[in-house]
Amino acid sequence: MKLEQNDKSILFSNTEIPDIFFTEYLSAAPGDYIKVYLYIVFLSKYDKDIKLNDLSKKLALPLKVIQEAFKYWEDNGVLVKKNTGYMLVNLQDTELLKLYSPKLTSSPEDIKKNAKNQYRAKAIENINNQFFQGIMSPSWYSDIDMWFKKYNFDESVMLALFNYCYDHSALHRNYIQVVADSWYKNNIRSFSDLDQYYEKQEKITTLKKSIIKKLGLNRNLTVYEDAYVQKWAIDYGYPLEIIEIALKKTKTNINFEYLDKIISDWNDRGFKTVSEIEAYLKKSQKKQENINEMRKQTNYQNSKQRNYDNLDNLYANN
Repeated sequence: MKLEQNDKSILFSNTEIPDIFFTEYLSAAPGDYIKVYLYIVFLSKYDKDIKLNDLSKKLALPLKVIQEAFKYWEDNGVLVKKNTGYMLVNLQDTELLKLYSPKLTSSPEDIKKNAKNQYRAKAIENINNQFFQGIMSPSWYSDIDMWFKKYNFDESVMLALFNYCYDHSALHRNYIQVVADSWYKNNIRSFSDLDQYYEKQEKITTLKKSIIKKLGLNRNLTVYEDAYVQKWAIDYGYPLEIIEIALKKTKTNINFEYLDKIISDWNDRGFKTVSEIEAYLKKSQKKQENINEMRKQTNYQNSKQRNYDNLDNLYANN
C-alpha cells in the first residue's frame, strides 16, 4: 500500500497506537499477529511498498504466519484490502461508529441512567473496575446492556460470566457470547440457576471419569461419547449405578452406540431405579432361557423324527 512520507527522522519520531486497540483488540489477538500489526503501523508512516516476504524476514516469522495475521486483522476490520495492498483502518472512527450506530445509541452514561435498577449499574461498574482496570471501552457498555436484555441474566450472573471468561484467559466478545449462549440454553437466569448448573456439571465430570476408569480407557472421551454421557445423565437422569449395569455388558469391544441403545431402551420403558432394571433383565434372561429350552426340545423332536424317517426308508429299500 502507498503511505505518506514522514518528515521527521526515525530517531525523533514516534509511532502512536490508539488506546482503543488495547481495550478492544489486544486481549483476543495472538501474540505474533500483534507483532505484525505494530510493525505495519510503524511502516505506515513511510512512503514505501510493503512486501510480505520482507515482513517475514524482518519480523523473523514464517510467511504463513504473516499471511494469517493480515487475514486476521482484515476479518476484524483493522485492515482493508485494496488493489494495491492494504489500508489501516482508523480504530477510533470505527469505535465512534459503533457508539452512534442507530442500533447502539446508548452512551455509557445513558445506560447507567436507564438501567433497571442501581444493582445493574453497579454490576457494570464492577466489571469495569475488576476486569478492565477502570478503563473499559465505551462500546463494552452497550454490549453488556445488550446481553442483559438478550439473556435476562441477573447482575450476579453477568459478573460470574465475566469472571469465568477472565479465568479462562478469554475476555473477548466472541468467547463471552459463546459462554452466554450456553448458559442461556441451560436455563440460567439467576445465581441459584448458575449454582445448580455448576453442581450438575461437576457431577457429570465425576461420572465421565468413573466411566473412563471402569472401561479401562487410557484417553478422554470423544465429543460423541461425551454427548452420550450427557444424554444419559441429564436427559435420562441416570446415575453411575444404572449406567454401570450397561457397562458390564461391554467387554473387549467398547461401543458407546451399543451402550446408548441399551440405556435408551431402559429410559423408553420408564425404568428409573436399579431394582427395576435388574428385575427386567432377570425376567428377560428367564424368558430367553425358556426360548432356548423350547428350541432345544424342538430340535430334539425333529432329530428323533428324522431318525424314524431314515429307518422307514431303510426298511422300504429292503
